[in-house]
Amino acid sequence: MITRNVEVIVPPKEPHYVGDGFRVHNFIPSAYRLDMKRMDPFIMMDYNSKFYFPPSETPRGVGVHPHRGFETVTIAYKGKVAHHDSSGGGGIIAEGDVQWMTAASGVLHKEYHEENFSKQGGDFQMVQLWVNLPATYKMSKPKYQGISHENMEKVALPDNSGIVEVIAGSYQNAKGSATTFSPLHLLNARLNKSGKANFDFPKSYNTALLVIEGSIKINGTEQVPTDHFALFENNGTAFNIEALENAVVLILSGEPLNEPIATHGPFVMNTKQEIIQAIDDFNNGKFGTLND
Repeated sequence: MITRNVEVIVPPKEPHYVGDGFRVHNFIPSAYRLDMKRMDPFIMMDYNSKFYFPPSETPRGVGVHPHRGFETVTIAYKGKVAHHDSSGGGGIIAEGDVQWMTAASGVLHKEYHEENFSKQGGDFQMVQLWVNLPATYKMSKPKYQGISHENMEKVALPDNSGIVEVIAGSYQNAKGSATTFSPLHLLNARLNKSGKANFDFPKSYNTALLVIEGSIKINGTEQVPTDHFALFENNGTAFNIEALENAVVLILSGEPLNEPIATHGPFVMNTKQEIIQAIDDFNNGKFGTLND
């Protein structure tokens, strides 16, 4: 095994609001070196770092909006969020849960703080990742996968180091329940102080991690604080992380699609003409209906 080295450690940018319910730091594609081509197939990552929302009778969130050509993956670390879309998918995810929406040919959807969470207020912490779809699947049928923390595959690490939760792909002999349209791995490492975890992904896969809680050391040398993002070079396969304090780390690794990327807001296709078609289809009501 050849060690995979760190290319860059990226601090969080100034936060901005998506709607009125998601206070996010954007890493992909706006942060240094994290453009869509470099991170392919991961084309967007918004991180709502831990933030207290006071009680509200009206749930905060994002109203009805369209998507086409990719998947949205929302990982809940604190708080609860409700999702509904025009294909009939939806549900509520709480701490540790994941919702995986395949927009594909097009959906309308909305996301809000879950009603009871909104009324009580509390810490809210989420990651939303956009995963690009291969051209052959961009116009496939939309679908929704709800992955509960209770049913998520988990691997216990030796020496009381902690656990690795497998959302998609695999870790050791455990396979995640999420179905994907291209090879990728999405994992949560929940490490105790001084706990260690080893990872090994193909050299060609674009690989990175985000420190959700605590701080870690990569390969015994590179220290990564809370809320920082580490991008790995494509120069090896294996790396390890060690928790300098109790830590939660999101690890992502995926085979690049190496296809043209054309974007316009919530539409991600392969050509400008396909973007124009997406806008026309949306304006003509072909994404279905969903009440605000």
